Amino acid sequence: MSTLTTRANDYSQWYNDLILKGGLADHSSVRGCMVIKPYGYALWENMRNQLDRMFKETGHQNAYFPIFIPKSLFEAEEKNAEGFAKECAIVTHYRLKTDPDNKGKLIVDPAAKLEEELIVRPTSEAIIWNTYKGWIQSYRDLPLLINQWANVVRWEMRTRLFLRTAEFLWQEGHTAHATKEEAIEETVKMLDVYATFLEEYMALPVIKGVKTPNERFAGAEDTYCIEAMMQDGKALQAGTSHFLGQNFAKAFDVKFAAKDNTMEYVWATSWGVSTRLIGALVMAHSDDQGLVLPPRIAPLQVVIVPIFNKDAEARQRIDNKAQTLMSELRAKGISVKYDDDDTSRPGWKFAEYELKGVPVRIALGARDIENNQAEVARRDTKEKASYSLDGLTENMAQLLEDIQQNLYNRALQFREENTRKADSWDEFVEMLDDKGGFIAAHWDGTSETEEKIKEMTKATIRCIPLNNEQEEGKCILTGNPSKERVLFARAY
Repeated sequence: MSTLTTRANDYSQWYNDLILKGGLADHSSVRGCMVIKPYGYALWENMRNQLDRMFKETGHQNAYFPIFIPKSLFEAEEKNAEGFAKECAIVTHYRLKTDPDNKGKLIVDPAAKLEEELIVRPTSEAIIWNTYKGWIQSYRDLPLLINQWANVVRWEMRTRLFLRTAEFLWQEGHTAHATKEEAIEETVKMLDVYATFLEEYMALPVIKGVKTPNERFAGAEDTYCIEAMMQDGKALQAGTSHFLGQNFAKAFDVKFAAKDNTMEYVWATSWGVSTRLIGALVMAHSDDQGLVLPPRIAPLQVVIVPIFNKDAEARQRIDNKAQTLMSELRAKGISVKYDDDDTSRPGWKFAEYELKGVPVRIALGARDIENNQAEVARRDTKEKASYSLDGLTENMAQLLEDIQQNLYNRALQFREENTRKADSWDEFVEMLDDKGGFIAAHWDGTSETEEKIKEMTKATIRCIPLNNEQEEGKCILTGNPSKERVLFARAY
């Protein structure tokens, strides 16, 4: 088995090694796009299924809208169009034909030019709000709570598997409300759903906050976000929820008859997370031996590796016990695999499942069965222990919960150890260059200062934390008055 680059030697290469060698994804023949392999897609399915349940529990329904958006619709909301203009892929023709000068080649048929160009979906506000115009007539049609699972295309020049690709998978919620208060309540509610999912299922602590005007979603009145810290001290925006005000309603003339028969524009939100979360998961928990996956979303939670010898009768006893264990574990809702492939040695299998981040490994040999025990290894701490075969299923269920909690505690401790306050420019720069992490510092509230700090240090304001403590101070760059600290970090 090929060795991995270590985090200390080259964090970026370590990340790429894990994605490729851990079987999550592969490069494709399309520049900037990736192939999500079955193991990576199973991980995404587990994440998607849990989020989908949480969306439906909060009253949302799934729908699907076209991947193509007429350019005129895209232009209708000016800020949104400008925000995505440089990332758009555009369809201009609808047919190919054989090159008359080279019979083995195809060329674009110049006679098949579209009357209006189509934008390949970078986000769906335009097509969705144009549709909502026909769906919303009265206050009885509100709130309209729709989610879409889809792919989007953003023509990124510098790409990295899962973190930034030209095409990626995501969900995008788009809701319409009768009042501003309802829309803001929805925006915050969905941020809380994201935070709960990341903390309880991905074992990843997050900070909830509001973006500065510079960092807002194009066309939003406010953008709420959750920010997570990776093991290299960089931040990663893990999800966003946008209060859109009436911007899209006015752009697409979406009105409703209120109870007093007056015509009002609706209030809107949008919110989304993507396969970027897989990148966050890898960078937050994994180690130099491979992936480390939280049990609640791991594609495979337990693997049983038999230790065979040449005794056919002993092998049968191992097989029988393993099959019994599998049935019991599955009855508890635990995903389990019995790897009885005899073309690979147990040591190779141990390393392979460690690389893939399987939370629990059970080694089972003839002597183990005689002693009514099995060797159990946990992936998070690499600790091994002997467990009685009696009650092993119940013990595995508890062990998986222990691993889940330990991963969260470990990530939280790392974040706390790498969150500091800076009161001067020199201190701020020194902290950034030392360990990075989150730095709470005063800012004078101007976009000019925010841009200058970014230009000088590559650090951005990740968010203004919700329920932020109010504290008089001076901006670290300009010395101008400030009423609160904001959270800076270098980020992905």
